[in-house]
Amino acid sequence: MKNKVLIYCFAIFALAYSCKEKTESEIKIVSPEEMQTLLELEDVQLVDVRTPEEYKTGYIEYSQNIDFLSPTFDDDISQLDKRKPVIVYCKSGMRSAKCSKKLQAAGFVKIYDLDGGITQWKYEGNEIKTID
Repeated sequence: MKNKVLIYCFAIFALAYSCKEKTESEIKIVSPEEMQTLLELEDVQLVDVRTPEEYKTGYIEYSQNIDFLSPTFDDDISQLDKRKPVIVYCKSGMRSAKCSKKLQAAGFVKIYDLDGGITQWKYEGNEIKTID
């Protein structure tokens, strides 16, 4: 009987301490000003989730275009580094909010969503790049 209790206690101990602590991801809505600071201070992945046609009309420097509406979207985001912070933006914030939830479900640790999207970015006088 003592052996069974001992084995049972050992099994519970091993199970409790062998499980890795789950890292909770966080989605933070950021203003254009806060995003500017993040881009300067952190090694972030900047993702424009608009369509390629929208992207061609103007984008934020250093962003990569991963179309949220594309059938390959899930595969495309899997190419990003889940351990590095990600900033997402779209035209106004609707698609990037949905994208942020997908990134969170996929296990990304730090997710920033640009409040108001590229529309707010431009409104506040920040630079937009165009494809020549």
